[in-house]
Amino acid sequence: MSGVLQWLRGPMDQGRALGDDRGDISITTVIIWVAAVAGALLIAGTIAVVVSRYNGMLTGI
Repeated sequence: MSGVLQWLRGPMDQGRALGDDRGDISITTVIIWVAAVAGALLIAGTIAVVVSRYNGMLTGI
C-alpha cells in the first residue's frame, strides 16, 4: 500500500509545482456559452414557428 501512495504522490507533487493554472473556466466563458446556446435555441424555435405557421403556403415553392 505504501508503494502505491508513493507512486501517486509523484504526479501530485508535479502538479503542485506547476503553479495555480488548473484550467478553471471563468464566469465570462460560462456566460458566453449560455448566451450562445440560448440564442441558437431562440433562432431554431423562431424558424420552427414560422415554418409551422406558413407550411401550407410553402408547399408550392
